[in-house]
Amino acid sequence: MNFKPFSDEQARVIVNLEQTYQVWMEALRALNEMPYNMRIKEVSGREYLYEVTDRRGSMKSKGPLDQEKQAEFDDYKAEKAELKERLSGSKDALKEQASLYRALRLPMLPAEAGKILREADRLRFLGDQAMVVGTNALIAYALEANGFIRDAPDTTLDFDMALTGIEADEDRPTLWKVLKEADLTYSVNTERPFQARNAKAYEVEILSAPSRISGQVLQDRPRPIPLPEQEWLLNGRPVDRVVGVRDGEAARMVVPDPRWFALQKLWMAEKRERDPQKKPKDRKQGNAVLDAVWVAMRHYPLDEEFCKELPEVLKPHFERWDAKKPQRD
Repeated sequence: MNFKPFSDEQARVIVNLEQTYQVWMEALRALNEMPYNMRIKEVSGREYLYEVTDRRGSMKSKGPLDQEKQAEFDDYKAEKAELKERLSGSKDALKEQASLYRALRLPMLPAEAGKILREADRLRFLGDQAMVVGTNALIAYALEANGFIRDAPDTTLDFDMALTGIEADEDRPTLWKVLKEADLTYSVNTERPFQARNAKAYEVEILSAPSRISGQVLQDRPRPIPLPEQEWLLNGRPVDRVVGVRDGEAARMVVPDPRWFALQKLWMAEKRERDPQKKPKDRKQGNAVLDAVWVAMRHYPLDEEFCKELPEVLKPHFERWDAKKPQRD
């Protein structure tokens, strides 16, 4: 059996981590969506209310100071102070839960991946615009199954994200903004323009289904190569979980439906162009995730109705797994 359930204590900490992360992220977003700062400044003997728009001190006038503007300024200062206090308290609670999560040896995400995902979540890029599609997705599947998925490697030195936006929108944060907010040292690999690397040589690979390639604005980067097999990962219901990170923090992950992820992995294990060194890992991951879905994620049915949804190229992989699937209670 490739699956071992979490203990009651481990399951409790996972729930608490998610709850504290959500409170922290709500406070962080609220604070970030407020004006950067407000200031009252005297010009030619008259006071004006200014909004500071960035950390460089750029300002725009909101008009001469009057009773209404003074009230706006006072409300802003009071709300910002309250949000900072809430953010500080929720951060302390989150660190405590993340420490317990780590102590219980639960599946953890690499620190660099966690930084990217926290920024993607803060900027509302995660989910609507992107999801995690590589080996790191195994961590979210383990939490969804409430147990360890054995014999399925879940650590990697790189990070794979797929862009999922349908239509380009200049008003949305870009992928490049997400990466730069996470680490200013990220740069595009000129030899592989679908990849970015930071000063620590951590690699982020950007993928996309052909149907979603136009969801990225033209000036954004890295630019993904459209891969037909990424279409399968858009099917079903994504998994959305908060996981522990090796830097003592937490991050939210949105990953594909585990059934489609597993079958894509089994297909990749037999893809002619696939790196032979990666094929054994693909096969192990695919079989282990399907086993975990069958045993512990029954809200993702692996039945005849699901099989009918599969394209012909994936049905043999499902049928081979189905013939040797583990017993369950």
